[in-house]
Amino acid sequence: MAWNPEQYLQFAQPRLRPAMDLLARVALADPASACDLGCGTGSATRAIALRWPRAEVTGVDDSDTMLAQAARDGGAIRWVRAGIAGWAPERPLDLVYSNAALHWLPDHGTLFPRLLDALAPGGVLAVQMPRNFEAPSHTLIERTVRDGPWRARLEPLLRPVPVGEPRAYHALLAPRCASVDIWETEYLQVLHGPDPVKEWTKGTWLKPLLDALDAADRPAFEEAYARRLRVAYPAEPDGSTLFPFRRLFIVATRA
Repeated sequence: MAWNPEQYLQFAQPRLRPAMDLLARVALADPASACDLGCGTGSATRAIALRWPRAEVTGVDDSDTMLAQAARDGGAIRWVRAGIAGWAPERPLDLVYSNAALHWLPDHGTLFPRLLDALAPGGVLAVQMPRNFEAPSHTLIERTVRDGPWRARLEPLLRPVPVGEPRAYHALLAPRCASVDIWETEYLQVLHGPDPVKEWTKGTWLKPLLDALDAADRPAFEEAYARRLRVAYPAEPDGSTLFPFRRLFIVATRA
């Protein structure tokens, strides 16, 4: 998928907050090596490098445009173009960190144990994933797909809910870890501008569908989706829009 850094960064602050909340719960004192999987534009990667300036920090992403945006700020971070599914470190790491990326990959039952394998003993796997897929922002995408003339083209692109229940990740990780901390947070995000929830999902979950449409069909699809969102997320008296968003956090220390 061709990512659009400008669209993604339209809501840079609410997207960065859970990344920082995750990083704050990593208790490593002085890791020698850290990798940010699905680093995107590198905001969280740079925060990792600032917190542990002696660590060798790598940002991994499969988008050239995202990595180009990340590399603009320079610094000593190593940027690597690779897909998470095929990634493996050259040697065991002290920290594998991933913010809002692993929900794009299937088969978490295989993925998470493989990420533990990338850690040195005592290393930390820190993950944040959206778990908002049953909210109107996402269910109304499916309804819009199935109610329009684009159904035949778009319905095969709809994905099942990609993130499991918290207990499923505990069962995967606990047998091989000294500690597993799992929690959820629902952020009440205050968004601004016209149709801001649509603009939010355009940077992530909606993008593959829009990419599959002809340019002539995209405005009609977006407007059909936006009409539903205006009912589900009405504007507040001050013009802002409240967008509750639930996220799952995991910090696991390998035994």
